[in-house]
Amino acid sequence: MKKNRILHVTLWLIQLMLAASLLWAASMKLFQPLDTLAAMWPWTNQVPRSLVTLTGMVDVLGALGLVLPMLVNVKPALTPLAAVGVILLMITASIFHIARGEVSLIGVNVIFTLLAAGVAWGRWTKVPIRSFL
Repeated sequence: MKKNRILHVTLWLIQLMLAASLLWAASMKLFQPLDTLAAMWPWTNQVPRSLVTLTGMVDVLGALGLVLPMLVNVKPALTPLAAVGVILLMITASIFHIARGEVSLIGVNVIFTLLAAGVAWGRWTKVPIRSFL
């Protein structure tokens, strides 16, 4: 019983940390001028603004999906699915950076992928099948 509680609390902490990081990145992408943003992320000034906006909106959706379904206990099965979405987002971001010769920038993507995989696994094993209905 205690082991389940520790796992539950740990997963919540990871979910909240991932969600906060995604919301921070989203707020930067959605509300900062491109010149300011490019000082931190040079790629943002080298792609269409619509791509930067799209990635910001995907970040928001990922953050909400990691927290809200379980928090309000409505369709909690969406949480592990959101974690899988974050994994796909991070893999896509890694491929983008590798293609641009920015391999040194994917460390955060790899760490987020591993954390999201832990959430996906941990929450998937605890979600009753009726949550999908």
